[in-house]
Amino acid sequence: MGRSGADIRPFFEALGEDGRRALKAVVMDMNGGYEQEARRQCPHVEIVFDLFHIAANYSRQVVDRVRLDEADRLGKNKEGRRLIKGSRWLLLRNRQNLAPGQEVRLQELLAANHALATVYILKDDLKQVWRHTTHADALSFWQAWHRRAMESGIRPLRDFAHHLEGRLQGILSHCRWPFHTSLLEGINNKIKVIKRMAYGYRDDAYFFLKIRAAFPGNPP
Repeated sequence: MGRSGADIRPFFEALGEDGRRALKAVVMDMNGGYEQEARRQCPHVEIVFDLFHIAANYSRQVVDRVRLDEADRLGKNKEGRRLIKGSRWLLLRNRQNLAPGQEVRLQELLAANHALATVYILKDDLKQVWRHTTHADALSFWQAWHRRAMESGIRPLRDFAHHLEGRLQGILSHCRWPFHTSLLEGINNKIKVIKRMAYGYRDDAYFFLKIRAAFPGNPP
């Protein structure tokens, strides 16, 4: 699927007028084209922004950017630059998924670099917004997180926080509609594996049969 509103238009058309009218909420990433199309097709619908995609964007736009900036700041300190540049997956991986010994390396890295420690801690804290079940609690936690981000003085973090502030309604909507796209992401990844293992299919019909066989419990 592409990234424009036109790419998801067939979904809404397939729902029909009654289906679109019955739709209450739509969960998605912060793709502007998707959001515009959803609001055009269903003006009444509530948009819910998915944690998985926001966390992934944070990792790319904040953690990775700060990591490279900090490596550049070290200039001729080759050992320090090498240590920070080689820490990408250490910083992006969830703490509970660290291999034995990596926790110590992570703690040493964060203790040695204030900017990396700040963006790493705020990465985990941002996820806490989605763990609140009431609008008031989620809003209060968000406001505290946003204030810390803006006061950090770290430009990529401040820019990201400012961008999220403009999409806050879709973030807080999870309290009313606790939806996520993890099932869909899992299905998409499985389909990619099927295609990669076969090095592509010349027959589309057979490819779709393989997909159906991989998900026998799902209705056609």
